[in-house]
Amino acid sequence: MENMFRFADELGPFKIIHVYEPSVDLKAVLVVDNVARGPAIGGVRMAPDVSTEECFRLARAMTLKNAASDLPYGGGKIVMYGDPKMPQEKKSKMLRALASALRYTDEYIFAPDMGTDEVCMACIKDEIGRVVGLPCEVGGIPLDEIGATGWGVTHATEVALRYCDFELKGARVAIQGFGAVGKNAARFLSERGAVIVAVADSRGTVYNPEGLDVEILTMLKKEGKSVTGYPVGEKLDRDAVIGLPCEIWIPAARPDVITEDNVHLLDTKLVVEGANIPVTEGAEKILHERGILYIPDFIANAGGVICAASEYQGSTQCAAFGSIEEKVRHNTELVLEASLRKGISPREAAVKLAIERVKRAMKYRRWSLFSSAPGFV
Repeated sequence: MENMFRFADELGPFKIIHVYEPSVDLKAVLVVDNVARGPAIGGVRMAPDVSTEECFRLARAMTLKNAASDLPYGGGKIVMYGDPKMPQEKKSKMLRALASALRYTDEYIFAPDMGTDEVCMACIKDEIGRVVGLPCEVGGIPLDEIGATGWGVTHATEVALRYCDFELKGARVAIQGFGAVGKNAARFLSERGAVIVAVADSRGTVYNPEGLDVEILTMLKKEGKSVTGYPVGEKLDRDAVIGLPCEIWIPAARPDVITEDNVHLLDTKLVVEGANIPVTEGAEKILHERGILYIPDFIANAGGVICAASEYQGSTQCAAFGSIEEKVRHNTELVLEASLRKGISPREAAVKLAIERVKRAMKYRRWSLFSSAPGFV
């Protein structure tokens, strides 16, 4: 009993559901963390080494992210066990089975995440309809294609620079992960004068202190190649990106890439967390003690879920981008001002902001974590 509820605290999780269907090799976990503010929006993440604990941590991050962004949604997440590079036909069968198994779990809204995309969400739409992040052909705003999360990371960076001793123009940027978040953050930042000096993917790192061409890197990834196929610069192992000198370091891939064991390798002035839970709390404390500014994940990378919420509410892409800019800039400012004024870390300031908003919503509920009202979700 104690082990089963080891993640439980005053905020949740409301439900943990394990889904298994051997005919399509489906093994998945859904965590609905807290729906006091509304139904939970959270992505479907696919990887061979996911876990229930990771799913809970990601679901909690979504609760905080949606609350910090002042969205009328709670937090949830699904993790699926499997190779995200599997044939699309097999992945689609798994997703359709997952959607069917969760057909009546109305408090959760599917969304794309690492290892899934708009095509995957179209499968969910076809099965149960309760989904965001759809292709534009079926009424969606393609979050990854337009770079919604990268757009938010860019604005969080611009606000953070008010608290730094350097400007964006000419600033050296290193990015760990060059998927939907990393490549778009690189594009938007380079358009504003930043110099992308290092990029890493699962197969290695490319480093050039003179700068990298984002268009060439993007083309390499489109062709299924590694960033290490870039024609010039040093080719290093994938973890080498952690220690390369830069002003701005952006983790945009997996959780826990920076821990207490390797945080000392960072040679940067600002960390903007583009991925979900990419830096452990212990490592963040060390960054704060060293005077390295960081923007917590659920503040910096909220652009994707803000766009998803806009889509679910029937907004346009233009309106979604405007909402991302407004909310991410405002929240980054609130967090950094509170951190400076109260002498606390950015993580402490961000969590306090989000939890206060969740608890205000919980006060209006008969049951603190959810509502039993018809049509609530």
